[in-house]
Amino acid sequence: MRGALLHAVGDDKLDIRDDFTLTPVGPTDVRVKIRATGVCHSDLSVLSGVLPMPLPVIPGHEGAGEVVEVGDHVTSVQPGDHVIINWTPACGDCPSCVGGQPHLCMTFVMKSFTDARFRYGGDTPAFGMAGCGTWAEEIVVPWQGAIKVDPEVPYEAAALIGCGITTGVGAAINTAKVRPGSTVAVVGCGGVGLSVIQGARLSGATTILAIDPLESKHELAKKVGATHAVTPDQLMDAIGTLTGGQGFDYGFEVVGKSAAIMTAWQATRRGGDVVVVGAGAMDDMVPLTAFNLLFEGKNILSSLYGGTDVRRDFPFFAGLYKAGKLDLESMISARIKLSDLNDAVAALKSGEVLRQIVVMD
Repeated sequence: MRGALLHAVGDDKLDIRDDFTLTPVGPTDVRVKIRATGVCHSDLSVLSGVLPMPLPVIPGHEGAGEVVEVGDHVTSVQPGDHVIINWTPACGDCPSCVGGQPHLCMTFVMKSFTDARFRYGGDTPAFGMAGCGTWAEEIVVPWQGAIKVDPEVPYEAAALIGCGITTGVGAAINTAKVRPGSTVAVVGCGGVGLSVIQGARLSGATTILAIDPLESKHELAKKVGATHAVTPDQLMDAIGTLTGGQGFDYGFEVVGKSAAIMTAWQATRRGGDVVVVGAGAMDDMVPLTAFNLLFEGKNILSSLYGGTDVRRDFPFFAGLYKAGKLDLESMISARIKLSDLNDAVAALKSGEVLRQIVVMD
C-alpha cells in the first residue's frame, strides 16, 4: 500500500512510496482503510522535531475510514463500520482513565514508541505518528483508537472531528467551560483556532475576538463565529473597545508559541482563564513572573485534545455537524491526493492554508 514516510527530522521531502505492509492484526486490534486524513500543524511539528517521534515514521493522526478487519476480542466495531481515528486511545485502567481524564492516558502513547506497525522495503520497520500514521492507506490501531461514527457524516468531516474540531471545540466546552454571555479572545486562526471560535459560539459567548497577524484569515474567522478580528498589534485597542479595558473572560492560545501564550495572557482580564491549546516546544519558556501569577489572579489551563472523552464527544460533534451547528466545510481549504503531501506540507508552512484534506483514491 501507499504511504508517506519521514526518514529523519529536517528532511526536505517525505518519501512517498507504495511498498508498505502492516503487522498482523492482534486480538484487540482494528485495521482501518483510511478514506480521509488532515494535514495538521502537529504533523509539521513531527517533521521539525518539535514533537518527538520514533523514526522512521509515517505522519498523520487526524483521520477517518472504514473498518476492514478486527481482532477476535473486538466487539466495539465490525468490518464495514465508519470510524474516526483517536490518537490517544484510553486503556480504561490507568489512574487517568479511572479518574475521568481519558485524554491524559499514556498507555498506548508509550507503546507507540516501541511498536512499529508498518514495514517497507521488505522488512524494515516504520512507526506511525502517535501510533496512527494516517498518511498511509491503511493502519492498525487498538480497538480504543477506532471510534464508530454515523455513516451519514462524510469522511472528510469525520477526519476533522478526529483532531482539529475536538481539540478546539473541546477546549471551549470541556476545558474552559465557556459561559453564556461571556467574552472570549482566540490567538491564532488556523484550523484549531477556528474550532475554538466555533466552540465559544456554541457555548453562547457574546463577544469573540479572533487574533491573527494574517488579515486574510479574519473573514473566515467571522464566518464561523468571531464577532471581531484584529492583528496582534491592534489588540490593546480591541481590549479597550470591546471590554472597557478590563480584558476578556477567556484567552485561548492556539499557536504553540510562548509569545502567543503571553498574548493570550495580555488579552485576559484579572481572574480570567488563559487556556493553552497549541502544541509548543520543550525549550520554549513562558516568561511569567511569580508576582504576575499570584496577583493578577489568572488561571492557566492546559487543554490537551480538548479535555475530551472521545466515546462521548466524537458522536456529539458529529451530531452538531449534522444539525448544522458546526461548520466543517468552511474549514477545508483544499482536497488533495496522497501524492500531493509534499506540496501540502509546504503550503501549511506558509501559513495561508487551513485544513488540507487528503482524500484517498
